[in-house]
This record gives sequence, structure tokens and C-alpha cells, in this order.
Amino acid sequence: MADAEEPTGPDERAELKALRNRVAALESERVQGVRRHRGRSFLAAVLIVLGCVLAPLAVVASWAADTVGDTDRYVDTVGPLASDPAVQDAVADRATDALMTRIDLATLLSDAPAADRPRLEKALGKLGDSLEGAVRSFVHDKARAVAGSEAFETIWKQVNRQAHSSLDKALTGSGGGAVKLEDDTVTLDLAPLVDRVKERLVDEGMTVAGKIPEVHTDFTLVRSDDIGKAKTYVRLLQLAGNWLPVIALALVAVGVLLSVRKRRTLVTAALAVAVATGLLGIGLRVFRVLYLDRLPANVSPDAAGAVYDTMTHFLFTTVRMVVALGVVIALAAWLTGRGRRAGLVRGLWTSGIGAVRATADHAGMRLGPVGPFVRRYRTWITWVLVAAALLVYLLWSYPTGWVVVGIALCLLLLLAVVEFLGGASAAGSGDEGPGTGAGAGAGAGAHPSKG
Repeated sequence: MADAEEPTGPDERAELKALRNRVAALESERVQGVRRHRGRSFLAAVLIVLGCVLAPLAVVASWAADTVGDTDRYVDTVGPLASDPAVQDAVADRATDALMTRIDLATLLSDAPAADRPRLEKALGKLGDSLEGAVRSFVHDKARAVAGSEAFETIWKQVNRQAHSSLDKALTGSGGGAVKLEDDTVTLDLAPLVDRVKERLVDEGMTVAGKIPEVHTDFTLVRSDDIGKAKTYVRLLQLAGNWLPVIALALVAVGVLLSVRKRRTLVTAALAVAVATGLLGIGLRVFRVLYLDRLPANVSPDAAGAVYDTMTHFLFTTVRMVVALGVVIALAAWLTGRGRRAGLVRGLWTSGIGAVRATADHAGMRLGPVGPFVRRYRTWITWVLVAAALLVYLLWSYPTGWVVVGIALCLLLLLAVVEFLGGASAAGSGDEGPGTGAGAGAGAGAHPSKG
């Protein structure tokens, strides 16, 4: 039992003390490393959460900067509304109401010149006691014809272009001009359309319509009890513009870089951003229902729905794009990881391409120097393709979800071509020397008996 006793020699005691000090130092380093990792992980989690919270706001900021802040973009967005039947009906109704309040039915026929009365009576038909209804129907038909004409599309775009600066002010703090904010309602002045309707009425025989002074009537673009509050936030998001998406992306990226398990964190962060942005899309759909339910009786729900859908089209497009991008990034990070299931998927990928390559080899395909070149620079080629796909996405003016999916599929196809060209083949392995054939065992393994 002498070996279990405390060493008595000075050298043994010094060595034991040194060993104990070393163990204590290692234990201290381990504890500090654990604390440091916990601190980094906590900071990474905070940054990623902040990035996920800012992601939906970044989408709204892009909309505020591109749709509300850019005149050409705004006109391109609202331009198709001129062809929407619900908007045309609502515009015709507003123009009819405005004109009918200024037409004196009692003097309608008496003020008309004698030469024009036959044409007017023929146009109005047998009136009887329904003079007002007949005149309203006559005026509405002409207003609807004007609203459905190409001239209305031109008027609509011109009015919205001229009014864009006022709409910008209305949504960000003040109103005025052709677009104004009153009682939590953003309205558009339809005076140019009413003038065109008056011209059409005069051409159809109702010459007294030409005596009607200039008529201003409003068409509701947006109506909400909370628009007075929302305009402050819209202004802030508009000022943030395209910087907010950059900040959100930077926060997520720094969080991933600080994490201990970067690949797993990247998958989680990408999916979290996709989910957070998807919730924005769901919220916009829910708000649409609530918004239409709270409209006043004099506002057409169909027209208001068309305006809402058109104004939020870019928002929904960006939401789908961000969701698709997050899913694609998460899948790419997962497939390139060391997980068993990811390895199984990659094995199926390489085996399938190897089987196609083996079939082509048996059919007599020869790649010549292409195969060795691709094998030698496969890593560089892969990164060049990834960088090219990223560049295409960044240079795309307004990428959609389908654009993201299309770019990902094109990249996947090109990577499959690289795998096809860079894999060893039975015929090629004999021409390239023993070193090359050994380095590409995945392809040669498809038919080992063909040595």
C-alpha cells in the first residue's frame, strides 16, 4: 500500500503540485469556455430575434419607400385599377351623384333649345312620373361609358401621378391637393372625370349639362379609423427605406456568426425569418376582412377591396419572396450539413447522377479534357455558380417568390451538371491515370466489375 501514500520526496511533491495546478488551470479554462459559449449563444439568440422582429417591418419599409415614396412605382401600382369593373362602377356612381345634385329637373327641358328638345326627348324616352330616375339612368350610363373607356385610364393615371405627392403627405402627416386626408379617409378628386362625363352628356343632346360649373367629388382610396395613427409609423418606415432590410439581415448574419453551431443556427434563423414574415402576410389578410367590414355605407366594398389588394400587392409579393428565400437558405444549409438524413439525401443525389453518368458511359460518351478540368476545379466552379446566383438575385429589380425558386432550381441544375461532368467514369479512369480514378470513387463505384 506504499504506492497510495502521499509522496515524501521533494521532487515527487513538486511534480504532484504541478499536476494539480495544471488540472485546476484546465478546469478553469473549461468553465470560462462554457461561460463564454453561453454568453455568445445568448447574444446570438438576441440578435437573431431582433432580426426576425425587424424582418416584417423591413418588408413594410420597402413598400413605403418603393410604392408610397416613388411616383412611377405608385402609378404603375394603381394604374390597373382603371380597368377594374368594381372601381369603374364606383367611379360612375360618384360622378352620377355629383352631377344629379346640380341638374335642375324642373328646368331641364325648358332650358333646352327648341332644336335640341326632340333629340333630348328621344334619348330620355317616355318619362311619365319617373323623370328623375330616367335622367339618373341616362347620366349613369354615360358616366359608366366614360369610366370604361381608354380615356378614363389616361385620366386615372394622370390624376394619380399629379396627386402622388399629396398622397405621400396624406399618409405621412399632412394632406391637400387632389388627394387629401379628412376624417381618417384618403380621397381622390374626380373632377377631370366629371368634366369628361359632362362633355359626353352634351354630345348626346343634354346641352344644359354644359352649363354645370366645375364639379369636385371625392373617390375614397383608403378609409380607416386608425389611419391618423398609422401615418406616423408609415412615415418612420418610409424614412427607414431600404436600410431596415439591411439592418435586419446584418443582425441575423452576426447572430449566426457568433453562434457555436453555425449551420444549425443558420437553418433556425432562416426558418424563423420566413415564419415571422409569413405572419405579416396572414395579418394583412385578416386586416383586409376587418377593413372591409368597417367601411361606411357610401363606400363600395368591391371597389375598396380592389384598391386594398392593389395597394398591398407589392407587400404580398415581398412576403412570398422572403418566405421562399428563407426556406431555400434553410434547405441549402441543412443539405450541406453533417446530419444523417442530409447525408442520405446527398447520397441519393450523387448515386442518381452517377447512374446517369454510367449509362452515358456505356452509350459511348467521352468528355475528353472536360472531366479532369471540372474535377480539378470543382470547388471553385461551385462557389462561382453560387455567387452568380446570388448576384442575379441582388440585381433583380423586384424579385418574387417564384424568382427565388427559379434561381434555386437553376443553380441546382447547374450543380448537377458539374457533378455529372466532374465524376469519374469507367472509360475516363483508364485515360487519366491511377490518381484521378482513385479520387472519384463515387462514380467508378457504380460499376466496379468493369475494371
